[in-house]
Amino acid sequence: MISPLHSTRSAEVRERVECMCGHGGVCSSHAPGHGLSLIQARLASATPLEWVDGIVEHADVAGGSLVIRGLDGSAHRVWNASGAALEAPAGTPVALHARYRVLAVGRAQFNVAEV
Repeated sequence: MISPLHSTRSAEVRERVECMCGHGGVCSSHAPGHGLSLIQARLASATPLEWVDGIVEHADVAGGSLVIRGLDGSAHRVWNASGAALEAPAGTPVALHARYRVLAVGRAQFNVAEV
């Protein structure tokens, strides 16, 4: 018996990877401001002297941006796609690791991008 040939269409190839957080899903990217990678979290925890304590001055839930005022007076503008602004409204105490771009809100940690 001869099987008929089925023509299958090739899948569309895109140049850019599209993160699922833009479609309401869980972050599928480890780019700055998206999902926190394990190595990023480990590097931040291995350098405890580089954390800066601060207070959230402004949190834009719709845009995902936060303004953090360090206890040393420094201001940091960061962005996160996976809900850091929901977890840290204005007035929330946080810790920021600027070198490895990690924001800690209580026990939750987020990958942030400097804006």
